[in-house]
Amino acid sequence: MTSTPADPVALAAGQLSRLAERAAISNLIDRYTVTLDEQDRNGFDGTWPRSFFTEDCRLDFPIGTHHGLAGLAEFHHRAKQNFTATHHLSSNHLIELDGDRAGVRFQMIAVHRHPQAVRERAPVDPGELFTIGGYYEGETVRTPGGWRFSRWTFHVVWTDGVSPAELT
Repeated sequence: MTSTPADPVALAAGQLSRLAERAAISNLIDRYTVTLDEQDRNGFDGTWPRSFFTEDCRLDFPIGTHHGLAGLAEFHHRAKQNFTATHHLSSNHLIELDGDRAGVRFQMIAVHRHPQAVRERAPVDPGELFTIGGYYEGETVRTPGGWRFSRWTFHVVWTDGVSPAELT
C-alpha cells in the first residue's frame, strides 16, 4: 500500500495562515504594551479599550479585577494616576492557536516614575522608580474587528522600589 504525499501547496498555505494569525496576535500584544504608556497622553480617552478587548472581557491584575468594556478605560486610568510616566516592555510572546481562540503568555517589565509631590510628602523617600517584572497570560478570540483579549491576567514575579500602596 502506498501513501499519497500531502499537497505541499496546501501545507504551505496552512502554515502561512497560522503564521499570519500569530503575527496578528503578537501585534495586538505590542499595540497594548505601547498603549499602556501612551493612553491618555492628550487627555482621558475612554474609547481605546475597544480595539484590544471583547465586550465581556475579564481582567485580573494586582491592582484589582474588572469585567466588561464599560469602565475599563477608567480602570487603567486610575492606576496610571499614581505615576508621572511609565515604560512597559514585552517579550517572549507565546501564542497557542486553537481555531478562533488562542492562549497567550508573554513577559513584561514595567518601570513607573513616582511624582515629585508624592516623593516629597512620603515619610521615607521612595526613590524615583517603582519597577515590576512578571507575565501576562490569558486568551484572545477572533472577532469581526480582529483579535481581542477576552481573559487577561497579570502575574507579578518581582518588584523593585516602593509601590504606591506602600506610600498611602
